[in-house]
Amino acid sequence: DVGQSQFETVNTDRLVIRILDQARRVDRLLVAIAGPPASGKSTLAELLAEDLNTGAGDNIACVVPMDGFHFDNSILEPGGLLHRKGAPETFDAQGFVDLVLRLKSNQSSVKYPLFDRKGDRVLLDAGLVQRQTRIVLLEGNYLLADLPVWKQLHGLFDLTVFLDVPLALVRQRLMNRWLNAGMDEIVATSRVTGNDLPNAELVLQTAFKSDVVMHS
Repeated sequence: DVGQSQFETVNTDRLVIRILDQARRVDRLLVAIAGPPASGKSTLAELLAEDLNTGAGDNIACVVPMDGFHFDNSILEPGGLLHRKGAPETFDAQGFVDLVLRLKSNQSSVKYPLFDRKGDRVLLDAGLVQRQTRIVLLEGNYLLADLPVWKQLHGLFDLTVFLDVPLALVRQRLMNRWLNAGMDEIVATSRVTGNDLPNAELVLQTAFKSDVVMHS
């Protein structure tokens, strides 16, 4: 089912306990953290990884962001998609699906790309999930999206978390993000209303029902 009309709401402490409990039953646990842009996915993933690693006494958990699968600007610009950067079609969705499948097989260490937001570019093979990593926290906008290619991810995760954030708060955070990046208010407003908010609405409209919903 699409939508988050029925859900379990937890805090981070309870979520850590749940993750550790489920991790005991599998060789490697894949946790999807999805939500609109600026909903706090990266922050939550990093907090969870820190808590999991501190509690377990070693580095059993790591974070893998979806943003490393942005298509390069040199690909987006000729296709007229540069102004839509962040929309589903501006990512290498199949590449991300393939990464999740490799992580799920847990047969070897796996390299993955990272996104340099300041430089607006992808850093190939900048991240590494070690073979012994027990918990992988994957975070991104479209991890639960019922959209072409992205929906191949459905069923690959052991636990899914959705961040339910009001659009008004998303808009405020996005404005702050671009203003802090040096944009003037007119350019920032145009970017938020013309691209970011439509992407946020799409995330909310197409998300498969998650195991857990967290409110901001």
